[in-house]
Amino acid sequence: MILPQYDQRCGWYELLNNVSDFPELTNDIDVDVLVVGAGFVGCAAARRIAENRPDDSVLLIDALKVGQGASGRNSGFVIDQPHKRDLESNDELLKEKIVRLNRVAIEYLETQIERFAIDCQWSRAGKYQAAVGARGNKLLDHYESLLRKNKESFHRLSRDELREVFGTEYYTAAIHTPGGALMQPASLMRGLADTMPENVKIAERTAVQSITRKGPGFEIITAKARVSCRQLILGTNVFTAELGYMADRILPIMTFASMTAPLSDAQLRCFGGQMDWGITPADHGGTTVRMTQDRRLIIRNSYRYAHDYNTPQDLIPGIAERHRDAFIARYPHLSDVSFEFTWGGTSGLSGNFETYFGELEKNVFASCCDQSVGAARGTISGMMLADMASGLKTELLDDMKIVSGKPSRLPPKPLLRVGVPMRLAMARMASRSEV
Repeated sequence: MILPQYDQRCGWYELLNNVSDFPELTNDIDVDVLVVGAGFVGCAAARRIAENRPDDSVLLIDALKVGQGASGRNSGFVIDQPHKRDLESNDELLKEKIVRLNRVAIEYLETQIERFAIDCQWSRAGKYQAAVGARGNKLLDHYESLLRKNKESFHRLSRDELREVFGTEYYTAAIHTPGGALMQPASLMRGLADTMPENVKIAERTAVQSITRKGPGFEIITAKARVSCRQLILGTNVFTAELGYMADRILPIMTFASMTAPLSDAQLRCFGGQMDWGITPADHGGTTVRMTQDRRLIIRNSYRYAHDYNTPQDLIPGIAERHRDAFIARYPHLSDVSFEFTWGGTSGLSGNFETYFGELEKNVFASCCDQSVGAARGTISGMMLADMASGLKTELLDDMKIVSGKPSRLPPKPLLRVGVPMRLAMARMASRSEV
């Protein structure tokens, strides 16, 4: 069994101060609900089911410290607009449901952040989608046509606005959509964990080794304890297959990010742009860029088939060089700004681009195959899994079922080990002008 590992490289997590500690589970315990994985899905599910059933006991466990896994490694976007593939659907009601669910997730997160004063650089800054060359401009034009068709608000930036916002002449076009949010993901995850309802117990560094159905419930074995529970919620994404579910249906793809040291006052003046924004590329194979509230620039690009789920450390120097090239292309006037962190994070994709949500078997609930939109999708999925496990019937739950599907079966792993890197290499070549 492959277990999650932490490599001390994730900038978001390494910058945290005064991280609380939830002890490893060392004593056997009997609970009503066990939630495995304390990412966006798991934290939302644990909070929601505790709210739904305040007299029930809930245990939330994670193999790592909360915030060290995939949810704490993303680029800090919580998006309301679906990716272009979903926008291209001819089913107008389906698109409306996706956007509505994402916006409910954003509002739910914002409510917790405000209620508990979670310091996570939360900002309703929306997001930019930007193009570099002809390929990107064509894709951006198509994106604009989809936004218009769906009657969504957006603003296309002029060349002067591009330079004023991003502090660079590199981009030729960009569109801003206002509905999403930006945040520091590891800070957000820690804040959500630290403010759980009283009937939620958390155990960190507690990896699941096996799951066995026992009587009306389940017995879960960890390194030092047994957990008996009546219901089980899995927020384990790519690791779900390691627990015996969704085998051959989750494609783990890793992407990489680098974060600079904070810009000095002089470097900030040289930068010349605005603070607190995020760019996603018009071309999926392009480069994501963030400017954080604490003066750090983030570059994210490069993909690999993560058959081992975790980050091979020998890849990091080459990835950092690739990020450096993308950084200097945009900011040659900031050549004295150094990278402080480089890390990888894994998303779960599917062969037919379908996400999974539902009951895997009686009283085992899961959401996986997040398609690289884990913050909003994971949050609303966790909320709705809790409602499903509680026997609630709501319009939001009905919508969640409608927008979810059945991920297709993937080819055998030996073929994936050859085919996926080839496919990624071809995509990288096609997108090279946008990196």
